[in-house]
Order: sequence, then C-alpha cells, then structure tokens
Amino acid sequence: MQKFTLHKGLVAPMDRDNVDTDAIIPKQFLKSIKRSGFGPNLFDEWRYLDAGEPGQDPATRRPNPDFVLNQPRYAGASVLLARSNFGCGSSREHAPWALEQYGFRALIAPSFADIFFNNCFKNGILPIQLPEAQVAQLFDEVHAFPGYQLTIDLERQRVIKADGSELPFEIQSFRKFCLLGGFDDIGLTLRHADKIKAFEAERMASKPWLNNRLIA
Repeated sequence: MQKFTLHKGLVAPMDRDNVDTDAIIPKQFLKSIKRSGFGPNLFDEWRYLDAGEPGQDPATRRPNPDFVLNQPRYAGASVLLARSNFGCGSSREHAPWALEQYGFRALIAPSFADIFFNNCFKNGILPIQLPEAQVAQLFDEVHAFPGYQLTIDLERQRVIKADGSELPFEIQSFRKFCLLGGFDDIGLTLRHADKIKAFEAERMASKPWLNNRLIA
C-alpha cells in the first residue's frame, strides 16, 4: 500500500449528499476477481452518456460533459471534496479501489458511511471529516478559483489552504500509523515475518509428522 505523508493536489467537488457505493462503482463492474482496472468505471453512470460493459475500452465511451470529473479544470484531481454521508450503501471494497485507481489520495466530507470509511484506510486513501461549515467554505473556494489545490499534512493532521490557513482534523492513531507506513492488513502481518518463520520452523521441529500431512 502506498504511504501517505504529505500530499498536495487539485480538488474536485462532488456536490451531492448521500453518494452511495453503487454510484461510485456500479454493480456490473464487480465481476472481476482482480483488484485492478476499476478506475475507468468510477462514477460510471454519471461519467458516461452510454452504458458500458466490464473491460470495455473507455475511449469507446461517450463522456458526459456536464459531469464534474469530465470538466477540464478538474483533470488530474487527487483530492475529492464531498457532502454528507459519502460512501453509503453496500459494503463493497471496490468503491475505494475505484477511487484510488482513478487517482484520488484523499477525500474530504462532513461525514462518511462507516464501512466505506474503514475500507478507505485499508486501501491507502485518507478520508478526512471536517465540520459542515468548513466543507461548505471549501466548496465555495473550489468553484471560485480554477486550479484550486489543498495540501494535506497527515503527520500534523492539517489541511492547508492556498492562503496558508490550516484546518485541523482528527484521525485514530493506529490508522495514522498504517497510512504513514503504507501498511495494509497484509503489510502489518509481514512486519512479523521473522517471528512467523521462526514459529513455523519450531513447530516442524517439534512435530515433524505435520510436514507429511502438509505435503499430502
């Protein structure tokens, strides 16, 4: 998992409440058993004017010019600004996969659905909760200033605006540790690889009959 320490990026505004995971990545694109290739279908039903199929080349689709992510001023955005209850609906982990594979490193909203919120941390995305008034102000600034960027300092737990003002945010210490180190659940386990190998070697030495059962 990619580490998250200090990130500066263009902000795209998703000005809708209650954006659910089926809108983030529609169900027809969940058939793949791979954890890759979901970025082109992020917000698929809003992003394109025609219906797409899994594996279809995005270049053959008709983009919706009115959708925010298709507007040239937001091309390359890596911070998504959203409204309340972002990520509600089903618990599909494909939703943060699609966001991350599109290029988003951080999400800012007044609130997130709980399961989606947890899944973001497990996939290297930083979801930041800010008071609704602060989020509303950010929406105003994003709309007013093309090229609007924010800097997110995870170590200091600050969102830094272009004028230098800072917005503090809270994050659980363990989640912060994992993002700073780039540790997903597998990465956390592999930090103890030497102890795991030592345990397996000791077990085989004390119970050699297990080896034959494992080979069979």
